[in-house]
Amino acid sequence: MRRKTGYFITFLLFLLFIFVLIQVNGELKTTKTFPAVLDEKIPIDKVVLSQTSYIKDGKGNVISEINQNVNRITLSADEIPQIVKDLFITIEDQHFYEHLGFDIAGIGRAALTNLQNDSIEQGGSTITQQLARNLYLSNEKTYNRKLSELLHSYQLERTFSKEEILTLYINAIYFQNGAYGLETASQLYFNQSIKDASLAKIAFLCAIPNNPSLYNPVTQFSHTKERQERILQSLLETEKISAEEYEKAIQEPITLTMKESVDLYPNYTTYIYHEFKDLISEKEGFTKKIDSATSDSEKEKLQKELDKKVNEVKESGIIIETALNQTIQEKAEQSMEKFLPYSNVQGAAAVLDNSTNRLVAIVGGKKFEKLSFHRAFQAFRQPGSAIKPLLVYAPYFDQTGASISQTVNANNYCKNGYCPRNYGGAQYGNVSLRTAFKYSYNTPAIRLLEKIGINNAFSYLDKLQFSNVIKEDQSLPAAIGGFTYGMSPLEMTNAFATFANHGQFIQARGITKVTDLQGNTLYEWNEQPTQVWSDSANQKVRSLLTDVVKSGTGKAANFSTGYIGGKTGTTNDVKDLWFMGLTEKYTAGVWVGNDENKSIQYMEARKPQMYIWKEIMKASQR
Repeated sequence: MRRKTGYFITFLLFLLFIFVLIQVNGELKTTKTFPAVLDEKIPIDKVVLSQTSYIKDGKGNVISEINQNVNRITLSADEIPQIVKDLFITIEDQHFYEHLGFDIAGIGRAALTNLQNDSIEQGGSTITQQLARNLYLSNEKTYNRKLSELLHSYQLERTFSKEEILTLYINAIYFQNGAYGLETASQLYFNQSIKDASLAKIAFLCAIPNNPSLYNPVTQFSHTKERQERILQSLLETEKISAEEYEKAIQEPITLTMKESVDLYPNYTTYIYHEFKDLISEKEGFTKKIDSATSDSEKEKLQKELDKKVNEVKESGIIIETALNQTIQEKAEQSMEKFLPYSNVQGAAAVLDNSTNRLVAIVGGKKFEKLSFHRAFQAFRQPGSAIKPLLVYAPYFDQTGASISQTVNANNYCKNGYCPRNYGGAQYGNVSLRTAFKYSYNTPAIRLLEKIGINNAFSYLDKLQFSNVIKEDQSLPAAIGGFTYGMSPLEMTNAFATFANHGQFIQARGITKVTDLQGNTLYEWNEQPTQVWSDSANQKVRSLLTDVVKSGTGKAANFSTGYIGGKTGTTNDVKDLWFMGLTEKYTAGVWVGNDENKSIQYMEARKPQMYIWKEIMKASQR
């Protein structure tokens, strides 16, 4: 019964082939109804193969390969060696340049074989059919899939030239172990481009796609080698190669030199993925649309569209160029592990280049795993006294023009039930602003904030682009770090970089530009500086920051260099330890704390945040 069914299906297949042929041959003479229907049901305007993208560091070294489920490096028609084209036509489709997408004789032979075996063993597929299957269909062995394959093949032949189809085929086919396309396979198995590969290696690689599992070079090397030898014999018999070339290729030993996928610096690349999405959102207009959306459903829809666009760009084959400094990044990661030995203590750090405000290093935590929670830009914590230069002192100098020797009351303060104290409850009488800042007294900061006005002071903070500062934060406790949600380590570092840029705030970015694989610029930031406070006020704060490191609360961070300055920050119950600071070349911020927001008072005397900062900055001087 099954054999009779097979004969009947084969007969129907042949009827379909004849019908297609009649339609194709009569296309210019008749109504074109059949092609018009195909154009409607199977529209094929262009074929875009997803490609591998790359992230590079500040020196142009690849630090990560981005594969959106497909690892592929495409070749143009000119980049594919002629022997590769001859080889595939010889072993896969000898009538490639003659047929219309399918080979009737080949299908007939396959059908007879299938009937003899009472199953679908052969498909008689042309190169075009194989391409159609790779692009649009599954490898399921059913007659329905086979019919769909024929129609897609016919459409491909109507849309593209033979050369284009062959090029697409060589770039699309699967070479096992995650490699799509011949160039990817050559780099994976031999760590070299196909243009540099010998005939023996080319034949070996081209043996794989016929049955990637059976001819897997890693697990089935002998099978792959046997098929390679059969391929070389076919090339000799069809006079595509000479006897001398054949002998040389047969004698050449094949040794796999597997290339490891590049995926370095997960702390940095995780952040770059986040920033890349922001860049696409900004440049493609999604940011404005999302901000103006009036409903959650509308925002959700726009977010999905944005995600789709981001994936499309990554799959198109791009290079994300960044400012990563490998030396500083490695030291930042090592220092975090070195000075935070306890499992329940975490940390984060960010480092900016003062001359460009580019992000050269970032750490999201100890033993950080790629795409996990990144504390440097996703954790928001109370800033403690580290906020004083930004919210109090710089605005105060800018508003009043006061000198750093001006005095302020450092005794207890109490107003409307709010009665903060200095650390340890001490009172110091009238002290200079230099002294109040150097030893991080609390009550002077509150008095200074009150003097210039809370709203006035927060107008400066607005320019520093803290994302989670809200209206309810505008109160006196903010002077010593009392915020509802707090700031991220990256935001704090970015804000402190203002002191390295004459009082100008520039949004920190890790991405310098995004290009296609040919080097054409697709996206780049165009950040403009914002003057936050005067250069005169800025210079005064820089002087105070130096005092902190030279003889104040930040002495543990001091080392011999040109300019150096910084500010400590500790929150209530020692839940957070901060050190923010800068040298002539770099600005860096370090946060240490507990993910569960519990006290780490036992770490306070160790000053890990300062020693981490110091090691990072010393490495940056090299």
